[in-house]
Amino acid sequence: MRTLTFNIHHGVGLGGKLDLERVAQTIEASGADVAGLQEVDKYFAERSNWEDQPSWLAARLKMHHVFAANLDWDPAEPGKPRRQYGTLVLSKYPIVDSRNTLLPLHAGSEQRGLLETLIDVDGTPLRFADTHLSTVDSGERLEQANAVVGLLKSAPEATLLVGDLNAVPTSAEVKTLTALWADTWREKGFGPGFTSPVPLPARRIDYQLHSSQLVPTAASVLLRFASDHYPVAATYSFS
Repeated sequence: MRTLTFNIHHGVGLGGKLDLERVAQTIEASGADVAGLQEVDKYFAERSNWEDQPSWLAARLKMHHVFAANLDWDPAEPGKPRRQYGTLVLSKYPIVDSRNTLLPLHAGSEQRGLLETLIDVDGTPLRFADTHLSTVDSGERLEQANAVVGLLKSAPEATLLVGDLNAVPTSAEVKTLTALWADTWREKGFGPGFTSPVPLPARRIDYQLHSSQLVPTAASVLLRFASDHYPVAATYSFS
């Protein structure tokens, strides 16, 4: 099973160009069976041409999908669709269940959430979770990380948590998560694994963390220019 985490920056990549096809090509080239995306717009704003990005990407890639709106605003004009922004899971395997839980929020920050999906991988259940932690301060991220632990720690299925954690591996918030789930990059990645900002990344803030029922066999940062983050790909087998 090949997986991907990718903060797509609502389709704006190098050069400030909006190009959702470039995002789709990046996901396609990765060979991902399951992908967790962050910063996805759904009729959100002019910045993304008011596109329903989740449906467009799912149709373009011929994948099942679940979108979670962490921002859900009234339309700019009466009768238009609601303006939404959040996370997206794409899967070549059936998604049999899902839920989105809003995470702790500090005043003046942006609402974040944990999107959990239950995926049927050829008869084996996988709990695939996608998140995007706060950019504001480490205290808020730590509260969010603790909430994620509370939501996922008792899952009986093989669990994979992916996302943009906006924190480096030595931070308290990331250590809170890696105390329960193994950091795939530390096991199978080569080099520092920096992902942000493109084109000259200086920090590793995008992660794939897994439970003991999953055995990683490879991990790589993909040098593509469809966003302000590089995506992280990995492969796993079930133990």
